[in-house]
Amino acid sequence: MTDNERLIHLIDELVNKNCSFALWSVPGDKTLELLISCQEALFYPNEVSRLNGQEGFIFAPYQISEETPLILLKPDIYKTGIEEILKLDMNDVKVCQKEQTNYTSHYVIEKEEYLSDIEQTVNTIKNTKLAKAIVSRIIPIERKNESLGKLYTQLFEQTPNAFVYMVNLPKAGLWMGATPEILLKSEGKTMETVSLAGTQPRLSGTEYAWSTKDIEEQAFVSRYLVDLLYRFNIHRYTTRGPETLESGKVAHLFTSFLFAKKKLDHCLGDFIAELHPTPAVCGFPKSKADKFIRTIEKHDRRYYSGFLGPWQLKDSVRLFVNLRCMEIIPEKYMLYAGGGITSRSVPEEEWEETNNKAKTLLSAIEAIRQNDLN
Repeated sequence: MTDNERLIHLIDELVNKNCSFALWSVPGDKTLELLISCQEALFYPNEVSRLNGQEGFIFAPYQISEETPLILLKPDIYKTGIEEILKLDMNDVKVCQKEQTNYTSHYVIEKEEYLSDIEQTVNTIKNTKLAKAIVSRIIPIERKNESLGKLYTQLFEQTPNAFVYMVNLPKAGLWMGATPEILLKSEGKTMETVSLAGTQPRLSGTEYAWSTKDIEEQAFVSRYLVDLLYRFNIHRYTTRGPETLESGKVAHLFTSFLFAKKKLDHCLGDFIAELHPTPAVCGFPKSKADKFIRTIEKHDRRYYSGFLGPWQLKDSVRLFVNLRCMEIIPEKYMLYAGGGITSRSVPEEEWEETNNKAKTLLSAIEAIRQNDLN
């Protein structure tokens, strides 16, 4: 049995035992990391600022509630690298009881209704002080008998420029994704946050040209980050971009903001609380966009457009926005995708953008199904 086959088997065993775990790799790094937490050690802070001084792996929803709590996995078992992960003795990992979960919140919108919602959003933007709003939808895909271990390793192989993860937790459920968007990341003495918005299908061997709508959409996020840095007394920072980032089947516009890590030494949780949700997943102005989303979207976002990642493990922070993700329920993969709507949005194009974003996960599902046939 190859290492890859052993890894697939181990992932499937973790899922079958319903362990509380997080498995991930960061962009540009082939190193897999695995954290397993006993259910008694899971921490459910009622606000992000309570993460100050904690350590582990964060899985945060779009909005904290009783149904979708903020969860921190403490590192009971923490392994880095495939070689170390494969040394894990599954006999040491307890079987956990599955919770009864209510899946009624997965409202699946039809195309005509979605187009109508986008039209309504554009009209609201043109006639109010709302400048941008993200409107999302759920795309259901029937599950067959695929190995989730195979699906994860396929996603890991095909999206090297993304944070590729799999998480299984009480109250949150089972999730998988490959997100390109950094929320906050530390490297040595430097902290980085990113303004990412604007989407088009990935091209091959061709220069990217960006529309006025995409440039404007990304500028909203950058402006918000500049204001936030100022509020936290961070006046010295450097920027890189706007540049094109390719991830999975799509490309985005992004700008990096880099500043001294020590600026957040005593207020990291408070900074994240202000940073999330960014206009990239909510809109601008943030409070107006958030209020509008609650009226226009008929599904619960749950952990889609929340954030996740290692928190103070090895004295570093690597948090990513939970995009290109799916919730895995017994009979379906529930893929979440959204688009940034501005006054220049065309409803049909926004529908296609959500389809293009879903291709990152769809292509991995289709690849393993094809391999199983061969």
